[in-house]
Amino acid sequence: MIVTVHSGGLAGVDAFDVGLEVDFTRQGLPAFTMVGLAEAAVREAKERVFAALRASALRIPVGRVTVNLAPAGCKKQGTAYDLPLALGLLAAAEQVPAQCVQGWYCAAELSLNGCLRPVAGILPLAILARQCGAKGLLVAPDNAEEAAIVRDLPVFAPRTLAECVAFLTENQPLAPVPPTAMDESAEAAYPLDFAEVKGQSMGKRALEVAAAGGHNVLLMGPPGSGKTMLAQRLPTILPPLAFEEALEVTKIYSVAGLLPQGRGLLRQRPFRAPHHTVSEVALVGGGHVPHPGEVSLAHRGVLFLDELPEYHKSALEVLRQPLEDGRVTISRATQSVTYPAACMLVAAMNPCPCGYYSDPSHQCTCTSTQVARYRNRLSGPLLDRIDVHVEIPAVPFEELQDSKGTASSATLRAAVLAARHRQGQRYAGTPCRCNAELSGAQLEEHCRLDAAGHSLMQGAMSRLGLSARAYTRVLRLARTIADLAGEEQLLPEFLAEAISLRALDRERM
Repeated sequence: MIVTVHSGGLAGVDAFDVGLEVDFTRQGLPAFTMVGLAEAAVREAKERVFAALRASALRIPVGRVTVNLAPAGCKKQGTAYDLPLALGLLAAAEQVPAQCVQGWYCAAELSLNGCLRPVAGILPLAILARQCGAKGLLVAPDNAEEAAIVRDLPVFAPRTLAECVAFLTENQPLAPVPPTAMDESAEAAYPLDFAEVKGQSMGKRALEVAAAGGHNVLLMGPPGSGKTMLAQRLPTILPPLAFEEALEVTKIYSVAGLLPQGRGLLRQRPFRAPHHTVSEVALVGGGHVPHPGEVSLAHRGVLFLDELPEYHKSALEVLRQPLEDGRVTISRATQSVTYPAACMLVAAMNPCPCGYYSDPSHQCTCTSTQVARYRNRLSGPLLDRIDVHVEIPAVPFEELQDSKGTASSATLRAAVLAARHRQGQRYAGTPCRCNAELSGAQLEEHCRLDAAGHSLMQGAMSRLGLSARAYTRVLRLARTIADLAGEEQLLPEFLAEAISLRALDRERM
């Protein structure tokens, strides 16, 4: 008898339907054969399933078993096929009526004692099951909250294989998992606040502008000046995640197996800070079995690279395409997967190897050649993708002892939200979400200069030697500064402030 039980495989952050076709016959010698491009963990399911059947007091079918994982041309990996394989074996051997498993989707690893264990990628599978009109989804209890994010799909979480069989055969009722709460107005709580940062008014303003327009940032300053403190607090002033954005982020963490057990929808914007020894694969994703990298785990959030010149040059160069396109495409001989990677890059670096170049309080011990070699570790194409580069000087003692309150994250966030709202209305109906994505015709339409602004930019390009690329970035920043001020026209003072946020351009004078 042939029975098909449905589960799902992963291609990037999306799931595709996998039908486990189980053929059982008592003719011939007992044997077990699995086909359909199954990797080692999938092939080992036989031993786990047979042990789980014994522990659950279910009779192991003795006969010739052939399992086909359809479509046979797509690779299958992971342990999610344990539960559908066990149910398929029981139904094919007529120990469970075949109609009991029809229309259901299931995914769970089986322990040797028959308990259901969680697996990665349940949220994409739940979305697929709803799209396919499934009766419901059977998952491990630790995956229940994650699967219940998807509305209009009954989700059940039996604790054991025996409990699952009893539910399907209607011998034991099982309550569906309540849908995960979807309060889109809920604010994510952050333990950090910009009010804790003493001084650094220029750095705070730069991050406020960056958050308002979605711009990438480079912070340059001596050790201990507060670059990391500023970067860590950037998520506190970003707009809250919309439901669709939260769903995208949760899918990535689900596929990567990093979603905390018992958690449903992720409401906080990610903040990823990989060490400077990170490899190319860990940074952008890939590997023998493709998986998302740090740039994808920072999707809709912040990727913080501290001590930027210390990263491997090859690792930094592979960031160029994700920063430009907002996604990572990983191609292999047999497959190609795409992961979303629309994040804000915040990088920090010292001005020189010793860290005290141009610091009035410390003497720099580096030669001009060492300083040039240090900065040349960053390629021009990478720096071209960073709109804001600002100097973060050491904080004077007087400012450290100043008891006056500084701008809090709540104050800065209110201004950022107002600016993002203006951009949302301006770019409605276009792919552009924020000013950092403006290009071509949109720049000409939304960043027109009056006579005074034209004269200012002409003088700046002449005196500072700004390139055409720098010119467009100044216009984007000025557009964001105007939005923060509630103005539609790019006034000269907005252009002047935008130029001041391009420290590296001024150094090239």
